Amino acid sequence: MPESRTSDSASASAYDSAFEFAYDELLATWPHPTTTSELPTPYGTTHLLHHGAEEAPPVLLLPGGGSTAGSWRTTAAALGATHRVHAVDLVGGPGRSRTAGRPLRTAADLTAWLDALLDGLGLTSAAFCGHSYGGWIALRYALAAPDRTDRLVLLDPTGCFAGFRPAYLLRALPTLLRPTAARTAAFLAWETAGAEHDPRVRRVDTLAAELPRLRPVTGPRPTATELAALRPPALVLLAEGSRTHDAHEAAMRATALGLRTELVPAATHHTLPATLPPRTLTALTDFLAP
Repeated sequence: MPESRTSDSASASAYDSAFEFAYDELLATWPHPTTTSELPTPYGTTHLLHHGAEEAPPVLLLPGGGSTAGSWRTTAAALGATHRVHAVDLVGGPGRSRTAGRPLRTAADLTAWLDALLDGLGLTSAAFCGHSYGGWIALRYALAAPDRTDRLVLLDPTGCFAGFRPAYLLRALPTLLRPTAARTAAFLAWETAGAEHDPRVRRVDTLAAELPRLRPVTGPRPTATELAALRPPALVLLAEGSRTHDAHEAAMRATALGLRTELVPAATHHTLPATLPPRTLTALTDFLAP
């Protein structure tokens, strides 16, 4: 548990309440109607947000490692006209999912977890859209379970096409070693560098820094051979102002593999997915259109 929350249980409870209140405030801005559910899996209970007609083609939205399902609200509003949106709180990450049963330790565990989610939703397959670490999870799933992946959208994914910038890792290190809301707020302010960033999403992500979470499952970038064999149609959207990695380098590598790739202007890694310009939302919805 982070150092700042070990002093007494009363302060920890108050902090949890502040996060829950901020989560509810963010959820209140989601398009109407939005419903919630909890699905049991072998790795714990997964909390989801749902929007769009129940009979519409399904799409699962996977957030970045330090964020929650709520960060997808603008994307969900755009996709809800044509799709049934299922936004996921990652098991082991911040949000309202809870770990239990088997531990998540490998990419194969993540694949089994997503298999269990699709089964619990009564789906044989779905489109997947992942941001940051959620993009890595979605790509790994598409490689491991192509028959269950209809289409794939990767939104400034990490660990897929380019490595982290050294400056980003140096800035992120204090928030990883001793996470606090203040350190996370300063880090997000540095990375977004004045770009438009949804304040409700920023508050939830900042408060989430001090909540207990599991170490995320990590792994190497997929090889060129693996990526060349990717079967589902894929769209890669890279934040032009991302400080996480070199977006132009990542775009060149993705394009060289035959993947449709676009840069998101005036965006940084952490302004996504909450702040997507209309042109990018149109590209995303057109790509996923049934």
